[in-house]
Amino acid sequence: MRSVVLTKGVPDFSEGAVSFDEDGHLERGKTPTVMNPNDEFALQAALQTKVRHGGHVSGMSMGPPSYASVLEEAMGSVYADDSYLLSDRELAASDTWATAITLSAALEKYREEVAEIDLVFAGFKTADGETGQTGPQTAWALEWPIVTHVLSLVIDPEEGKLRAKRLVEGDLDEIETIEAPLPCVVITDPEFEPTYRKASHRLTHKRLREETRARAVEHEEHLTTWDHEDMNLDPDYIGLDGSPTIVSSVDPIPKAPSEREATMVDPDDADGMGDVLEELRPFAAGTAEAGGD
Repeated sequence: MRSVVLTKGVPDFSEGAVSFDEDGHLERGKTPTVMNPNDEFALQAALQTKVRHGGHVSGMSMGPPSYASVLEEAMGSVYADDSYLLSDRELAASDTWATAITLSAALEKYREEVAEIDLVFAGFKTADGETGQTGPQTAWALEWPIVTHVLSLVIDPEEGKLRAKRLVEGDLDEIETIEAPLPCVVITDPEFEPTYRKASHRLTHKRLREETRARAVEHEEHLTTWDHEDMNLDPDYIGLDGSPTIVSSVDPIPKAPSEREATMVDPDDADGMGDVLEELRPFAAGTAEAGGD
């Protein structure tokens, strides 16, 4: 089985250091980045597929050079064999449409130059945009079937099909079971949980983890970077110029108010440090009693 996992770096909002340019576009190169949390479930689905059926897993992301660290993190999660970074200035400020066009072009290049793909996995939305559009738009551009909000899946390589349970949200949450032919795009739900019931699967999982630890040390040797020319993309249809979305305004993200009062104490202030010790003494006593000392 050959799988590609689409993952994205998102601003680390917890740092309170999100940077925007004068036009309201996020400056990703100046903003701390972490891997999109919802992509973890896509990574787990790809890992489950590799453990059960063997094969090859590639991570893929579009963004500035710093996103190499996101792909390195993805390799650690999914035990990916290699990574692909789509990066140059022409791709900057892409909306979901321009991103999907770029991703689909990269996937087609992958199929032509690397190998055919059976499955593309993606998270159901990103923490910075939360539109949930990029995965479905990429599937549309590829003209592949898509299964969204996947809770669990079983692959039948011989029949070239997958069977998936997916969440249907309505008046009441329902679960339906569907089939789809391969190749296919799978959008995982946050409720997705991988399962490894067979002992052979658990042993394979352990072996892959050990192999990846060694590979991740030399992550850059397994990273391929493509720019828009490599993917034969017209600059008029990608990046900001190819993005029909218009950002009307951007509001800064305020820092969360402190929920606790803080008292500053100078270490040279003997009386102040004495008060600190008095405050901590009950907790130290509790720890000693719990430990039996």
